[in-house]
Amino acid sequence: MQKHEHYIKRCLQIAKNGLGTTRPNPMVGAVIVHNDSIIGEGFTSAYGGPHAEVNAVNSVKNKSMLKDSTMYVLLEPCSHFGKTPPCSDLIIHHNIPNVVIGCIDDNLEVAGKGIAKLKAHGCNVIVGVLEAECKAHLKRFFAYHNKKRPYIILKWAETEDGFMAPETKDEQKPVWITNTYSRQLVHKWRAEEQAILVGTNTVMEDNPSLTVRDYAGENPIRIVIDKTNKLDESYKIFDSSAKTIRLTKTELNFDKPLALQICNYLHQHNINSVIIEGGAKTLQTFIDENLWDEARIFIGKTEFKSGTKAPQLNGKLISEKKLKEDQFKFYIND
Repeated sequence: MQKHEHYIKRCLQIAKNGLGTTRPNPMVGAVIVHNDSIIGEGFTSAYGGPHAEVNAVNSVKNKSMLKDSTMYVLLEPCSHFGKTPPCSDLIIHHNIPNVVIGCIDDNLEVAGKGIAKLKAHGCNVIVGVLEAECKAHLKRFFAYHNKKRPYIILKWAETEDGFMAPETKDEQKPVWITNTYSRQLVHKWRAEEQAILVGTNTVMEDNPSLTVRDYAGENPIRIVIDKTNKLDESYKIFDSSAKTIRLTKTELNFDKPLALQICNYLHQHNINSVIIEGGAKTLQTFIDENLWDEARIFIGKTEFKSGTKAPQLNGKLISEKKLKEDQFKFYIND
C-alpha cells in the first residue's frame, strides 16, 4: 500500500498543472509504472482535450511495456463518450493489467461503471488509495456533482477594526486595505476558479474589472447581481476582456433567498466554482444561507473607524499567516 500511495501522491502533484484550465472537467493526474519505474505520466488537458489517462499512455515511448504495467490515476476512468472517448476503453485496448484509483467518480455517467468495465475485461483494480486527499483535490468537481452547485469561495479584505469600506470616498475605485502581495494572490485565485461574483453596489462604488492582471491565467466568468438592470455598459465589468453574466429579476426572485437560486443558476450553466468577492451584503447572503465551502479573509493594518462592516462568519479556522504586514485567515465550512 505504501508503494501505491507514493504513486498516487505523484498523480496529485502533476494534476495541479491543470488548475484553472480543465473546468468543468476535473483536474486529474495519471502515472504509468513498469517494474517500479515511471514510464509515463499525464494530466488533464484544457477542456475538450485528452484526459490524464490518454496523455499518460501517449507519453510512453515503448507501448509494448503497457501490458506489464500499472496505471495510477486520481479518479475512476470514465466509461462514457463525452468530448473524448472513454478512458476505460483505452486502458482495455492497451491491455494494462493493473489499475490503482484514488477515488470513485460520483458523476452519474460514471459512478462505478468505469471500474466495473475494467474488471469485466480482467483488470486488477484497487480503489481508495489516499481517497481523502484525492477527494479534497477534486473538491470543485465533487461539489458540482454531489451538492448540485459550484464550489463556493468567500473572499474579502477588512481593516483591523472590522470594516470592508469607508463611510465615504472621493473616487469610483477600491480603497485598498491590503498590500500588493495580497492583491497578487487574489489574482492567482481568480485564474484558478471558473467564475467570480459581485453585487450591484460593488460595481457602482469600485468599478472593478474582476480580471486576472497581476498573474498569468484565464479570466473567470464575471457574474453581477443587478436586480433592475441599473448598471449601464460603461462599467469595466461589461468590457470585452471576459464573459459577463448579469442576474436580474428575470433570472432571480428577489423576494426569496438569493444564494440558493444563484447556485442553481450557476449549476445549470455548468459553472463548478465561484469566488464571491463582494460586497458585504452579498457575502452575508451566502453565509446566512450556509452556502459556502471556504472563506479567505485578509486583515490589513489600517482602520476606517466607520463604514461598511465586514461579514460575520462562523467557520473552522484552518490556517493563518502573515503576508508582510497583512494577516490572512483561511476557514472552511465545517
